[in-house]
Order: sequence, then C-alpha cells, then structure tokens
Amino acid sequence: MPAAMLRWLLIFIVVAAGAWWLGAPDPVASAPAGATLRATGCPLPIQRVGDDGTLQSDAPGDMPGFALADASAEPLAGFSVAARVLAREDYRHDREARYAPLDLALAWGRMRDDQVLSQLDISQSGRFYRYRWQGEPPLPPDELIRSSANMHLIPADDTVRAALDDIDADDRVRIDGWLVQVRASDGWQWRSSLTREDSGAGACEVVYVCAVTRF
Repeated sequence: MPAAMLRWLLIFIVVAAGAWWLGAPDPVASAPAGATLRATGCPLPIQRVGDDGTLQSDAPGDMPGFALADASAEPLAGFSVAARVLAREDYRHDREARYAPLDLALAWGRMRDDQVLSQLDISQSGRFYRYRWQGEPPLPPDELIRSSANMHLIPADDTVRAALDDIDADDRVRIDGWLVQVRASDGWQWRSSLTREDSGAGACEVVYVCAVTRF
C-alpha cells in the first residue's frame, strides 16, 4: 500500500474512533433512577441493606485482596449502606487520595430527616466529618453517632468512580462493597472501622466500592 494511502487510512481510523468515543453514551448520565452501576468482576457481599441503614457481614475466609496501584486492600467485612448524603469532600494531595479520592458523610435512620438536619451545622475536611448544634441536640448524641458516618470510598473501577463523582449532598444512595485494610508496599496501612458505634480518629469506614445506586 502506498505511504500516502496508508497515512490517510490511519487518519480515518483515528477520526472514526474519536467520533465513536464522543458519541458513546455516558453510563452514569443515562442510568435511570434506582439503577445500580457495578464494577466488572467485583463480588458483592451476600447480604445487602434495603433503602435505609447499614448492613455488615463476614468476609469469606479465603477471599483474596483487591489490587490497588501500589498496595492491596484486604477485605475485613462485607458492607452495604443506604443513606442520605450530608456532604462530600474530594481529596487529591494526601496519601489516602491515591486510593480514596473522595469521602461521603452519610446519614440514615432519623438523622436523615430534614427536621433533624436543619438543627445541625455540618462540615467536612481533613478526612473528618463534624456536626454541631445549639441548645438541645435534635437527637440523643449516641443516636447521632450510630446514625451517620464519614466514609472513605475506594472505587473498584472507572464505572464506579464516575458514579461516585456524580453524587452530591442531599442525594439518596446505596453503596455496596467491602470494608478493607489497605496495605501499601512501603508498609503504610489504613484500616477501616468495623462498627457504627465509634467516633473520632479511626472511626471512619474505608470502603472498597463495588456498586453504587442512586434513588
């Protein structure tokens, strides 16, 4: 084949591929309400929560870890949460951002009600989520602790990452995946909380996210 013809053929292939890519539907934008976007090859926990609350289950003893860029994520428990998004914060510069590019502060039970949230001042930064109130708390403090959490989210693939990127405050979502401990090749570790009863440093969930549903 003459060089000029080959060059034009290559240009045609590149242009056609670009046109196909630009015209390909966005799986997140085209997903109807209630649709679940799931990572390919990422196993879901056997038990999953309904439309409100959290559900934690044992991880299979022979379950392998999930490979990350320079680390692995060891599954500690199956995990599912259906909740209202109180706030989100994206991260780019801390060590954790290599794995979890965003945190979501989530609430379930009575804490997701407008009447309760209107009495709370909510903020999120530095991988923490905070709430304050004036006067009497809108719920007993121990219920506030049990009914909300800041979660560090590790997307299993680009589809899940795009779904997470599309989430905003006040959305209703369900996230299914695994609570994990991240072990980096240089010895650095990051371990998830395994209870909703704690607060403060170390109380956040580190979630390897296999599926996202927006209601």
